[in-house]
Amino acid sequence: MPKKEKNPAREKLIANLNEDLAREYQAIIAYVIYSQAIKGSEYMHIAKELEVHAAEELTHAMKIAKHIDYLGGDMTATPKPVKTSDDTRDMLRFDLENEADTIRNYRERVREAEAIGEFAIAEDIRGILLNEQDHLIELATALGEDPPDLSTR
Repeated sequence: MPKKEKNPAREKLIANLNEDLAREYQAIIAYVIYSQAIKGSEYMHIAKELEVHAAEELTHAMKIAKHIDYLGGDMTATPKPVKTSDDTRDMLRFDLENEADTIRNYRERVREAEAIGEFAIAEDIRGILLNEQDHLIELATALGEDPPDLSTR
């Protein structure tokens, strides 16, 4: 039986989903650390919210892993590096930047999935995007800022 030819667009989607999975691992770790390390009464509400975010990021990681498996790929087991700080505002800023990157990447992933006809994957990622956007808004609010404009990409 002849070997099945690899689809470059499918392979690219698998590789990019693995990058997303590594970013989800990063988010889980960061949210666990930050939720416990944040100090100051003005940040107690966001600290509790970060605990919720950690659980939501785990759900995202499970969904992304499922899609990588469905596409025939191998899942990464390595998170992106997690930045730490003793300063609460720095931690929240790191999270805000990571969420912005995640949103940009998932927007691209939706386009990639649709381009190869993987509409269910695209739809699932849209659901994750809604959740990530909520995280972005909550972090910006905790920092007393407007959410960053992500419309450039």
